[in-house]
Amino acid sequence: MSIKNRPNNQKEMSFIEKARRAQIVECAIETIAEVGYTQASLGEIAKRANISKGVISYHFENKEELLGQITTEYYIAWQSYIAPRIEAQKSPKEMLRVYIESNLAFVAENRKHVFAVIELVSKTITANGKLQFAAEHDEAVFVPIENILTQGMQEGVFREFTKSSARVMALTIRNAIDGFTMELMRKPHVDVQEYTRELVTIFDISTRKQGVALEGR
Repeated sequence: MSIKNRPNNQKEMSFIEKARRAQIVECAIETIAEVGYTQASLGEIAKRANISKGVISYHFENKEELLGQITTEYYIAWQSYIAPRIEAQKSPKEMLRVYIESNLAFVAENRKHVFAVIELVSKTITANGKLQFAAEHDEAVFVPIENILTQGMQEGVFREFTKSSARVMALTIRNAIDGFTMELMRKPHVDVQEYTRELVTIFDISTRKQGVALEGR
């Protein structure tokens, strides 16, 4: 079958074709996480999947499409994991706590996928010299934090934030979570629960309105 006739639309794919694509993506994730983006050639991915490069080319037009699928699936999985947990909370304080806890848990439970995406967003360069995947979802990842901060301020739970200072806090929270990812790459046996508790405490204190005590203290 030619590339032109290949079934790219998920609705047109058979169960076997979907399973094969999923296998290729999974092997690509493992390869990138273990040997890095530079060494993760289609040949190396095919070798680990015990298939030929031709099979990869049948399901993905090129390496860029395969890499794009990795990042797309990551952000879909992340959103599906985080969003319901936040929405189940009744107060902004709990939303912020759960946002931090669920993000760190997601990273710890999906290490290879997370590490692979870090490789992709930091090293995949377009023809005009820009990072290919880094900017696509950057803004979206800050929105839930800024919304939580705004709601907490309006309800009198969090201290006052201007639009700019809320952005600074959102960036700081997100960077702290990303810092955990880097620490996990360096130290795979880091105590995730202790790390999580400390981050929750830090941002509970830094967002808390003066006079509102820490829960349980």
